[in-house]
Amino acid sequence: MSQHTAPNPYEIDPWRVTYRGLDVDNLGQLESLFSLSNGHIGLRGSLDEGEPQHLPGTYINGVHEEIPLPYAERGYGYPEVGETLLNATDGKLIRLMLGDAPFDIRYGHLLNHERTLDMRAGTLNRNTTWVSPNGNTVKVNSQRLVSFTQRSVAAICYEVTALDEDLVVALQSDLLANEPGATASRDPRAGALLERPLTGVLAAARQARATLVHTTNRSELTLATAMDHIIEVPDESHDTIEAAGDLARYSVTARLPAGSTLRLIKFLGYGWSHRRSAPALRDQVEAAVSVARLTGWKGLLAEQEEYLDEFWNRANVDIEGDTGLQQAVRFSMFHVLQAGARGEGQGIAAKGLTGLGYDGHTFWDAETFVLPMLTYTVPHAVRDHLRWRHTMLDQARERARELNLDGAAFAWRTITGRECSGYWPAGTAAFHINADIADATARYLAATQDVDFEAEFGVELLVETARLWASLGHFSEDGFHIDGITGPDEYTAVVNDNFFTNAMAQRNLREAASACERRMEVSALFGVTEQEREAWRRAADQMALPYSEDAGVHEQSEGFTDGDEWDFEGTKASQYPLMLHFPYFQLYRKQVIKQADLVLAMHLRGDLFTPEEKAKNFAYYEARTARDSSLSAATQAVMAAETGHLELAYTYWSEVAFVDLGDLHGNAQQGLHIASMGGAWQVAVAGFGGMRDHDGKLTFAPRLPEKLTRIRFQMAFAGRVIQLDTRRNGSSSPEETTYELLEGPAMRTWHHGEKVRLEAGRPVTLPVPPPPRVEPVRQPFGREPLHRRELNPRPEI
Repeated sequence: MSQHTAPNPYEIDPWRVTYRGLDVDNLGQLESLFSLSNGHIGLRGSLDEGEPQHLPGTYINGVHEEIPLPYAERGYGYPEVGETLLNATDGKLIRLMLGDAPFDIRYGHLLNHERTLDMRAGTLNRNTTWVSPNGNTVKVNSQRLVSFTQRSVAAICYEVTALDEDLVVALQSDLLANEPGATASRDPRAGALLERPLTGVLAAARQARATLVHTTNRSELTLATAMDHIIEVPDESHDTIEAAGDLARYSVTARLPAGSTLRLIKFLGYGWSHRRSAPALRDQVEAAVSVARLTGWKGLLAEQEEYLDEFWNRANVDIEGDTGLQQAVRFSMFHVLQAGARGEGQGIAAKGLTGLGYDGHTFWDAETFVLPMLTYTVPHAVRDHLRWRHTMLDQARERARELNLDGAAFAWRTITGRECSGYWPAGTAAFHINADIADATARYLAATQDVDFEAEFGVELLVETARLWASLGHFSEDGFHIDGITGPDEYTAVVNDNFFTNAMAQRNLREAASACERRMEVSALFGVTEQEREAWRRAADQMALPYSEDAGVHEQSEGFTDGDEWDFEGTKASQYPLMLHFPYFQLYRKQVIKQADLVLAMHLRGDLFTPEEKAKNFAYYEARTARDSSLSAATQAVMAAETGHLELAYTYWSEVAFVDLGDLHGNAQQGLHIASMGGAWQVAVAGFGGMRDHDGKLTFAPRLPEKLTRIRFQMAFAGRVIQLDTRRNGSSSPEETTYELLEGPAMRTWHHGEKVRLEAGRPVTLPVPPPPRVEPVRQPFGREPLHRRELNPRPEI
């Protein structure tokens, strides 16, 4: 592990992230870290006054623009139109003038500047004391929230206090459309650069309320934004309101006696549609701010805190022995919650609603790294996301027909269901996204027993994904094979029998057959016959799962272990990520892995391997994984913990949890790594808690790393809330785990293979067996786990 560490810029607190001072060069990362969202609205943590800033960042889930996908040479089946999340109308802006001096913390004298993300209150708080260039001293406090309970609402409480003399101040509270979004960049992860994507169609203003309605130029969406205000002034004041084109402004001029405070409460409402008219959307968002105003600022705060109390009571992860890691894990979980809580009808993007990285697209990351946490903590968010996938079935069926396949071929990266990846080997060929969606569907059904969802959406999702595998694969004398595909490792593309894909397709086929047998009346609607179910089961039973007798390990894909080794020692640090510095043909034919692939199969399909096979496989692939993706470390941590490499798992956990707090890849300014944040929960629960959910059966095998004295977590399952508390009472004390059923009927689980019956009010405490003795494993030269505070970020792609 790297020993070169940078100082911690954030105050370590288990429930808050606080940054003191001003670092103009680091604004991009801070804006991402301090983003607020509810899954529908996303506000980057830019300053209230708008400048200085990296990106203004206001995002509404699903509001996008279409962009062309250019090719030097076109081929059959290449997508021609892409999609990109756009920067919506900005309602965060509140500008302050002291006489003729604008409040701009780059000028004058900054006495204090502190910003705090409060993960219990769900607010972003700012406290500033500033001396203007003309010598006036003011204290500016603001508090911002995006409501979890009122989906279309955000709000800001802004206070100005005159500290040393009477002042005349002016506030300008704006709605501003067509601010610059993404900046020009050659980084393939960055968002597309759009020029004025919104066209104004309606503007209205009355009293302290204003509304703007715009349409997108190509995607033909309509976006409406409203604001309303409550102003509290200690003395004489005057206000005006105006709205036209891209700007609506509420202005207040007030006398502020020394020691007194002006208070502005701003309510925001956002809505969009591709069907409803501009007047209808105007009415919708104005109604939203009316309800918010009736609730009041204190009411919104109370609702927010109540919502988060309920979340943390059923989802918390307590860590003893590393307060910094505790903070980072809760920070990660909070942002995962923000990404999915109220997405209702839309998906969870790779960056959530924190930035324009990857154009706001949703990938397989969501199902594999984000939904597991939400399944066991906020299951309704998983239902919403999978319903969104279900809305794409017609497009997925059409895409499958275009590829001469049956069933549905889901888009590799998308906002609306359209395939937006212009690179076939790492896009369309990565058919495993079908199995990932099916896996998430089966996990949700097992964890919630949501029979209505199964009938309305689940069976059809499982059927159409299974039909793809039945047509994509083929039988031969030695089994069922799936050729010409790409697994999670994008450095080994267009291969035959990728183990992960085949193993996940096997589960998909079996889950589809079982669902159809449970719901015969539903499956009949989709024309599923007994012969088709039998064909799925036969394909699953005969699925090719490559194994190399010579290497003594399972193969990531057919022939993988026969390839030449990559020269890691001859590769410079500046040549990572490899795909940006070496031609693909060199990567594709060698044993070099971008991110966990076979190792991910051992996590999600651990039922296919013996403990001895897992240990051998882990050691083999650990030495060949470059980790040029932030998705990898969480999986490596989970499997390191299972195979007995507990301290390695602990160091990987730090890399996962600090990927954005430490800006370990140098790209946090483009938005947060929501999948890695979901991985931080997975390491706690699936890694050190040993939780597995194979075939819907919940089992545990908890163990602690040496540096921690306790890990306690709660999770929901089948109408129950379970708590595991693994601890040691001293550095040399043996570990023990207490299982407790906090809510729901009695249930059965397993502790390191031992059956455990849980009943409410009857905790069960069991000893934790010592981990197996293992030989150390090695990583590729120069690719050891990242320290949580790296001086030099390690780029990923």
